Amino acid sequence: MSLKVAVQMDHISSINIVGDSAFALMLEAQARGHALYHYTPDRLALRDGKVFAALEPVTVRDEKGNHFTLGTPERWDLSQIDVILMRQDPPFDMAYVAATHLLEKIHPQTLVVNNPAEVRNAPEKLFVTEFADLMPPTLITRDRAEIDAFRAEHGDIVMKPLFGHGGAAVFRITEDDLNYGSLYDFFAVTFREPWVIQRFLPNVKHGDKRILLVDGEFAGAVNRVPAPGDLRSNMVRGGSPAESDLSDREREICARIGPALKAKGLLLVGIDVIDGNLTEINVTAPTGIRAVKRLGGPDIAVRVWDVIEARRRR
Repeated sequence: MSLKVAVQMDHISSINIVGDSAFALMLEAQARGHALYHYTPDRLALRDGKVFAALEPVTVRDEKGNHFTLGTPERWDLSQIDVILMRQDPPFDMAYVAATHLLEKIHPQTLVVNNPAEVRNAPEKLFVTEFADLMPPTLITRDRAEIDAFRAEHGDIVMKPLFGHGGAAVFRITEDDLNYGSLYDFFAVTFREPWVIQRFLPNVKHGDKRILLVDGEFAGAVNRVPAPGDLRSNMVRGGSPAESDLSDREREICARIGPALKAKGLLLVGIDVIDGNLTEINVTAPTGIRAVKRLGGPDIAVRVWDVIEARRRR
């Protein structure tokens, strides 16, 4: 089976292939003989009910600094493409939302991974609250009185923007932290949306586990350990990946959320778990595929493409 596969992503010249999951998926698609195309979201166009984009044929190589070759762009009706991987990185802003609306017009005739309507309806720090009993105590608001009451109850808290990504603007506020008022003022003028306030989990120092699920089933995991002196474990913020197995609690979390992911057509999802607490469900462009394989785990890209090809045979 040879498929026409388009990857909607940040420009391929800008990615770090060492950790980029989209690149891992592209390598596997190419190895299977699929025709591979590249485009950035700003090339999407809706006209007379059809969705178009200027696609560039792309060849990829696992060679840092020499990882791609692009062909001449050609305008395509995207309903003629078999599979689109929606893999641009957040921020999850109105441009991102607009892209999901356009791709929704061609899905599932063209299989969009992940389902664009469900990506839009599952913001990563909101969707997770459907499983509140698996989470640490969490508040979503920008109301000062609500935050004051939550802080009084839990003492040590973390504040972060609701649509933040990559560990940006994540702050720990201790019970006696005199910076709290200034931080509140900073958030109030910087972020118009509500914020996420959670009880601080001190065992984050031992790692924030990224668990990848494919079609609702556990596929692999990597433990991300924060750099010395940093709260954040994101690898783009200096976190170090370490091999990891699942605890019984983490298997319970996967079993609970897996059916919901599958039902929503969220084929590739990354969840974050700290000390047995589910903190995020990442559905936009989850990372971790390359780190899992590099640490001796399974090649999750193979599993993703097995599922995609099975769906295209139906």
